[in-house]
Amino acid sequence: MSETRKKITLPYLFKKAAEGEPISWLTCYDYPTAYLQEQAGVEMILVGDSLGMTMLGYDSTLPVTMNDMIRHASAVRRGAPTAFVVGDMPYMSYQPSNELAVQNAGRFMAEAGCDAIKLEGGAAMAPRIKAIVEAGIPAIGHLGLTPQSASALGGFRLQGKSAALAKKIIDDAKALEEAGAFAILLELVPDRLCQIITERAENCLIFSLGSGPHAHGQLLIYHDMFGLYPKFKPRMAKVYGNAGEIIQQGLASYVEEVKGRVFPAPENYFGMKDEEYEQLLQLLEEEDND
Repeated sequence: MSETRKKITLPYLFKKAAEGEPISWLTCYDYPTAYLQEQAGVEMILVGDSLGMTMLGYDSTLPVTMNDMIRHASAVRRGAPTAFVVGDMPYMSYQPSNELAVQNAGRFMAEAGCDAIKLEGGAAMAPRIKAIVEAGIPAIGHLGLTPQSASALGGFRLQGKSAALAKKIIDDAKALEEAGAFAILLELVPDRLCQIITERAENCLIFSLGSGPHAHGQLLIYHDMFGLYPKFKPRMAKVYGNAGEIIQQGLASYVEEVKGRVFPAPENYFGMKDEEYEQLLQLLEEEDND
């Protein structure tokens, strides 16, 4: 990627969609990974509340706080200055009221330098989207498998399999678009349902996470891509390299080398000039004799 890439903006994203070129979107939670994603040319980055599981070790996204999100989003922004960075609204940071939603969305923009926010939920959350957008903050909706309400959905499974449930997702997507969402993420819905929603979207970008190729862009969870989340490997993820295995092997080698006194080798540490060492011993000897 050219080091002079211009800042990615909403008009750029809509132009790509109009030209039929899919948009690349990845999750990211820290500075070094953000730097690598920026250099690779990733266009959008989601600082997902999935960091609760991938980075903090929780069993769900529910314990994640706004302060957690701001800290991680700020790090990502510093690592990827030109990417379009999206802050993920954590559990209960927007559900209680429009006022709280706007206040917390504003924190992502003011404190972390995000370009937009994302929140979960259908028509019931349309008023939150509307309030956030009216405050001048770009907003993305999230339908299908919404992890914050996974228990109500029956766990982490395909959503919208029946005609009736699929119709509800279509209606929810339209409600979010009419409320002012510039984009909607469809997670784990059938590919043909994703296609229908994409074709019906008038001024809204549709992104797929495990929902097939018929969208304006694709999102993947970074830790799933590289075997870095050991608890499970979702079917929707493609493993582009098993970094987790390589890191595990490296860690095991380190432990063995320390035990066997192989590490550190002379190239891994620094020496001292003989004359300085002799002078040090003399200083110590004089001190001991006093």
